Amino acid sequence: MKDNIVAGLDIGSTSIRLVIGQKIPGVAGDELQIIGAVSGPTAGVSRGIVNSIEETTSSISAVLEKAERLVGVPISRVWVSINDPHIKCERSKGVVAVGRSDGEINENDVNRAIEAARALAVPVNYEILHVIPIKFSVDNQSDVKDPIGMNGIRLEVETLIVQGLSTQIKNLTKAIYRTGLEIEDLVLAPLAAAEAVLSSKQKELGVALINLGSSTTSLAVYEERNLIHTSILPIGSEHITADVAIGLRCPINLAERIKREYGSAITLEEGERDEIDISELVKEEEVNDDINTISRKYVSEIINARAEEIFEKVDQEFRRIDRSGMLPAGVIFVGGGAELDGLVESAKKKLRLPAALGQAKNINVVIDKVKNPEFLTALGLVIWGSHTEGEGISASNKFKNNLGGLLEKTKGLFNKIMPK
Repeated sequence: MKDNIVAGLDIGSTSIRLVIGQKIPGVAGDELQIIGAVSGPTAGVSRGIVNSIEETTSSISAVLEKAERLVGVPISRVWVSINDPHIKCERSKGVVAVGRSDGEINENDVNRAIEAARALAVPVNYEILHVIPIKFSVDNQSDVKDPIGMNGIRLEVETLIVQGLSTQIKNLTKAIYRTGLEIEDLVLAPLAAAEAVLSSKQKELGVALINLGSSTTSLAVYEERNLIHTSILPIGSEHITADVAIGLRCPINLAERIKREYGSAITLEEGERDEIDISELVKEEEVNDDINTISRKYVSEIINARAEEIFEKVDQEFRRIDRSGMLPAGVIFVGGGAELDGLVESAKKKLRLPAALGQAKNINVVIDKVKNPEFLTALGLVIWGSHTEGEGISASNKFKNNLGGLLEKTKGLFNKIMPK
């Protein structure tokens, strides 16, 4: 059973989610079934960046122990999300001559073209996370989606190269290795979430996956089934909470409760029920304050202002690729911050696009909380891992991960400094 386990570890700035799947043999091949999902608070991570390896390790260990008790089997390997605001995304092309004498293009030719595109001048202290093929050209024929089996002399590929800060990658992987876990690979968080919620039709038409976390907002934009842009913005739902705390002059824990229970990203109209008694919340949060009532309209104005700022930054990313207001399948939200009341309606207005909350698709999910927006990235990691283990990354050519060397170096260094 252990060999059939696929686990996805999503390490956020405020909480860690771990989803466990099991591949069950069936008539039509292995079927992925989700058998467990747990979460726990994060310490040692701020704005997507590890700032204390010891605290991060302790947080991961607590969640891992809870997960192993739940599913009854040891978890030894995980697929891990990365959500660092320092992520860079660049286009690169690779060109090779077709190897076979009869001119038929095979998988080896495609892999060589992708490797040629990978020979990009990477900034100092950065590592390549993903090399993602966007489109191919065979001789004079452009916009080829799958060149394998075609005939030609010259094969060219245009790729999207995603790069991460190597120091952050090393710190993150070191914290995970200290728990005793092995890392299958690191996957950019919005790409993982997209595996769980986006359909082929949405990717074909043009869609953006927006992962609204506590301290970062990450996005992945697809068109003609290809990833065309990705970015991680250093702003999230915690900034909304901080604004509420400042506006109401109340502690941050009370501001979070007010935001979740009475807040809205849409400014309330005049005449709607406004004054709300929050004396019970004040008692529950053990706040020594005289605040007993709040204006819902005032709170919604605070939230709306920050939500619109987040959407403006998202739209700036769309404008960079000439897709502002031009994604027919709209935007799909995941992440804990996506559950804020009125967020979807506010996004529709500000981004001038259809908008909806993400939902898990085409997978056997019997655990209700896995369907929550905050668990969808971890679920996507399990789906990603299941597909990759089944097909092999080089075979699918969907995404080529290139962190193997760095992960081995980090693991080797860690093993050297740990006592036997």
